[in-house]
Amino acid sequence: MMWRRLLLLPLLAFAGSCASLPDQTSWPNPAQPFVIAANPLAAAAGMEILQQGGSALDAAIAVEAMLSLVEPQSSGLAGGAFLTYYDSASRGVTVYDGRETAPSQASPTMFMGSDGKPLPFGEAVVSGRATGVPGVIAMLAEAHREHGRLAWRDLFGSAERTAREGFIVSPRLERMIAGRFPQNRTPDVQAYFARPGGGLMKAGDRLRNPAYAQFLARLAAHGPSAFYAGSTAAQIVHKSRQAPLGGSMTLADMAAYRPIKREALCGPYRVYIACVPPPPSSGVGLLMLLGMLERTDIAQRGPSDPQAWFLFAEASRLMYADRDRYVGDPAFVSVPVAGMLAPPYLEERARLIGATVMQPPEAGRPAGAPATAADRTREIAGTTHFIVGDRAGNVVSMTATVESIFGTGRMVDGMFLNNQLTDFAFAPTDEVGRPQANAVAPGKRPRSSMTPLILMDRDRRFAGAIGSAGGNAILAYVAKSLVAAIDWGLPMQEALAAPNLVARGSNFNGEVNKFSPTMLAALKAKGIELKPGQGEDSGVHAVIIRSGQVDGGHDPRREGRVLVGS
Repeated sequence: MMWRRLLLLPLLAFAGSCASLPDQTSWPNPAQPFVIAANPLAAAAGMEILQQGGSALDAAIAVEAMLSLVEPQSSGLAGGAFLTYYDSASRGVTVYDGRETAPSQASPTMFMGSDGKPLPFGEAVVSGRATGVPGVIAMLAEAHREHGRLAWRDLFGSAERTAREGFIVSPRLERMIAGRFPQNRTPDVQAYFARPGGGLMKAGDRLRNPAYAQFLARLAAHGPSAFYAGSTAAQIVHKSRQAPLGGSMTLADMAAYRPIKREALCGPYRVYIACVPPPPSSGVGLLMLLGMLERTDIAQRGPSDPQAWFLFAEASRLMYADRDRYVGDPAFVSVPVAGMLAPPYLEERARLIGATVMQPPEAGRPAGAPATAADRTREIAGTTHFIVGDRAGNVVSMTATVESIFGTGRMVDGMFLNNQLTDFAFAPTDEVGRPQANAVAPGKRPRSSMTPLILMDRDRRFAGAIGSAGGNAILAYVAKSLVAAIDWGLPMQEALAAPNLVARGSNFNGEVNKFSPTMLAALKAKGIELKPGQGEDSGVHAVIIRSGQVDGGHDPRREGRVLVGS
């Protein structure tokens, strides 16, 4: 592909300039196995598989099966995912795209009302039209065929047992159950979380899911066909076609779903090579942001310097302007990836950062940019990220989602159906007829902010991994954490705990209470007045190899766990 050829020269130049690379030669071989996930039960399920001799991919399946049960507000087996895989033998990085697809009968105007205006978002997210054909199971199955070590049937025991016996509702899950989200008013959500004595589940209650346990038993025995055909597929189709605003999914759509194996999109950052999923993921935006920041003096500053946060905010706004305008499913739209990452273009964009806040930036004109409309997509935070490394040195960095909290709020076999199609732009064109890059089309994959990242050193040895939840804020969450860990040298746990700041368009959102009054005043003097961000917060999980050891971190805003084996 052209963008890959164009990126080759910058990478070759970068490879010769990495004289100060941190020492990694003492990383043990076999490597230290590790699991980092947003829930302790999920991390334990993955480590159990690793201790049985399973591969990183085997363990990833166990982790996601458990997260579907214990963190249903964020991801599930009826959702989608991107998986970035590091192969220690070849030192190569591969992306598995399990993003949901629009049904074959989907319409570009299916999220438009009878008045010709976009549907209210609160109506769309609980509609049958919101559910895309799920991709995570098919994606995991394809990756397992290539990188699995244990039998498929042996990977679901922990999640099945926990679903049958029940698990203790966590404070975070209680907060989501009690939240004022449209999904929480749906019959399935109300029924699933109902307490025997009345009311809804609270922290400390035991929640059982026998329907999910039965489904996992069938999935283990029969493979992906237990999901994409038969009773489960029929129920998904039926549930998604129910009112209000029933969708058009068919059994043929379920049977036709195929994951896509893609080449990773890789670019330099400091002494590392950063590899992310290509479109329809927004990994190109993350590489853009890192590339612009590398052209500033942010690395010579630190977390207590207002100018560092100012630079981060302005570079973020420039990146989002381009990402929002141009990124979509490359099977349907031309995405100017090479142009967006060309060094002269990054220089041009970085030079727009002045002494004070600029007006909301317009998208630039990178080489190959098509004439598209300004983006109007809304992306709600309802996602999870986890990382698994095995003794052979293979690593999975995976981000999965059902879109917003509890997906559509509709449940089949103990799983919430995704509302991923609301990640499309609701209107296919703007006022003058220019097309939206992220408009709905049959079989199309909606644009995603999920960017599971792998870091390599100049010799293509594994050097780290990172990813996050958070809707469109994922790009800012991940970039902030990388800057804090790499540029500012913070231990990974401290890097993830550093305040979040998300700047997009005219909005500056952040964890206001985590910045000092002095910092807030200094940012305000530059034109940045922070306001509280979105309710689900970040969910960054990351690892970096320092002096041959695993330095892993979990986002303290969630209930994560870092487990490192011997």
